[in-house]
Amino acid sequence: MLSRLPLEVFRVFEAAARHGNFSAAARELGVTQAAVSRRIRGLEDQLGAALFERRGRHVALTPAGRQLHERTRAALDYLEEALAPFVPGAAPRTVSIVASGSVSHLWLGPHLRAFARDHPSVSVRLTTSDAMEDLADDAHDLTILYSAGTHPRWRLAPLIAEELVPVASPAFMAEAGVQPPLAADAIRNLPLIDYDRVNAHWIPPAAWFEAEAAPLPPDKPRVIFTSYLPAVEAAVRGDGITLGSLGLISGHIAAGRLVALSENVMRTGKGYYLGLPQHRAVSEEALALHRLLLQTGSDH
Repeated sequence: MLSRLPLEVFRVFEAAARHGNFSAAARELGVTQAAVSRRIRGLEDQLGAALFERRGRHVALTPAGRQLHERTRAALDYLEEALAPFVPGAAPRTVSIVASGSVSHLWLGPHLRAFARDHPSVSVRLTTSDAMEDLADDAHDLTILYSAGTHPRWRLAPLIAEELVPVASPAFMAEAGVQPPLAADAIRNLPLIDYDRVNAHWIPPAAWFEAEAAPLPPDKPRVIFTSYLPAVEAAVRGDGITLGSLGLISGHIAAGRLVALSENVMRTGKGYYLGLPQHRAVSEEALALHRLLLQTGSDH
């Protein structure tokens, strides 16, 4: 049977399985979507087994498809390694990850630097976006999603639990003449740095005060930023207080740039989750980054 199946068929099958999408596989291979479909149908006919289930624009591997993909990926990896000495200047393997601006700048950056030190031959492509359609695009190898823990296109693992408390810089506290821990009634009188909710499920500063039975007055003066990251940066500069997500700002807390103003931490049950695509396998390099991020996330 193998003599009747050219190597190209397995390259097409592996690309379709990895992308979970025949059109994406066609773009990678420089052929038409119809050509990919014909190759897959021919392979299924030769093997006498269905390899994919069609799910709208996407496809998912059947049990037989998953078994074949594991062996095909291993065989192609072995062949690439064998050919590597004969390909001078070959491009490094690339892992793609997508995350929001606040996660990318406040938490992810140092961990990507650590990964680069340990994997100097691997490139990481970071896409930063606050748009849910970008964050949920499973063409990426990894995503970091704000979630309650489930998503139809991603297998999610908990990364950073959401723990919220008002924070401020030491310089601001010195200027305001306050010293933590403070009661909620005292905190709500301080200048507030707010932010727009890009995600409808994000928790605003007002929610913490409501939970502490000290609701903010509706006409409370505040500076409002269009996203969370500049609000945190303003708090670091000493411009006022903001609601700190302790896992995200752990670097600022550890360095003493921000300090929690209360001992009462709000735990929402949500958080940031690290995702692998539901409908395709990823490279060993992507799995290595996945393991590193999960480990560093669990340390906080």
